[in-house]
Amino acid sequence: MAKSKTIQVDGTEIAVFSIRAEEDYFSLTDIARRVNPENPTMLIVNWLRLKDTIDFLGVWEKLNNPNFNLIEFDRVKNEAGFNSFILSAGKWVSSTNAIGIVVKAGRYGGGTFAHRDIALGFCYWLSPPFQLYVLQEFQRLKKAEALERRDELDWNLRRTLAKVNYRIHTDTVKMHFIPPRLSAGGQEGIVYASEADLLNLALFGITARQWKTRNPDLSGNLRDYASTEQLLVLANLESHNAQLIRDGLSQDERLHKLNEIAIYQLELLTNPDFIKQLKTLPGGKD
Repeated sequence: MAKSKTIQVDGTEIAVFSIRAEEDYFSLTDIARRVNPENPTMLIVNWLRLKDTIDFLGVWEKLNNPNFNLIEFDRVKNEAGFNSFILSAGKWVSSTNAIGIVVKAGRYGGGTFAHRDIALGFCYWLSPPFQLYVLQEFQRLKKAEALERRDELDWNLRRTLAKVNYRIHTDTVKMHFIPPRLSAGGQEGIVYASEADLLNLALFGITARQWKTRNPDLSGNLRDYASTEQLLVLANLESHNAQLIRDGLSQDERLHKLNEIAIYQLELLTNPDFIKQLKTLPGGKD
C-alpha cells in the first residue's frame, strides 16, 4: 500500500490511502463510525446486503478489474435481496477477487477501505449531504497535492539544472587547472573540492566541511538544504565561474566577482516587486 493520509469532513476523520496516482481508497469504517461508533462494521454489512449495492459493485469491477470472478459474482447477485443473505467485505473480496474494496488488518490503521467511486456511493447511501461534504474535501485535497507536486517538480528541476551545470563547470576546471601528468586520484579531487567550495563561499559564505561540522546530525550536503532561489543562482554561478576560468582570473578574483553576482541575483529573486513582475509574464504563476 502507498502512503496514507486523513481528511476531516464535517467533524469526521477519514483515513485515505493511495495505491497509485488517482487510485485513492477511503476508510468505510471511519465513515460508518460517524453513524454507528460502537459497531461500524455492521453498517457496512447492511449496505453490502442490498441488491443495488451488489449490482453497483459488480459494474465497477467489470469496468476496472480484468480478473473479476464473474461466475462467483452471479452467484452472489442471485442470493442478494433475500432475508437470509449476509455478506462481509472480506467474503466479497475473497470470493469474487474484487479490487474495489480492501480489508486491512490491524488495530491501528485497519478496517474496510473502498475505492473513492465506491466510497462515495456508500456515503450517498448513508447521507446524501455528507457525500457532498466528502467530495468537496477530497477535491480540496487533490488540489493541494497538485500544488505540492508542482513545487517539488520546480525544486527538482532547479536541482537537476545545478547538477548539469556542475558537470560543465568541473570539465572546465579539469581543462584549465589539472596538468596532464596528474593522476586521476586525490589531486584532482582536491582541485574539484576547492572549486566547489569557491562557489559555496560565494553563495553560502561557508565551505562544505564547515557546514558539515556545524550540522553533524543532518544527512546529505550543504546544497541539499538550499532554497530554490539559491539553487537557481548556483546554476548561474557555475556557468559564470567556467567563463572566468577561461578568462584566466585567479581564485581570489573569481571569489569576489561570484560573491557580488550571488548577492545581486539573490536580492533580485527575493524582491517582492521583481516577483510580482515575473508573475505578469507568460507562464508566470498566479
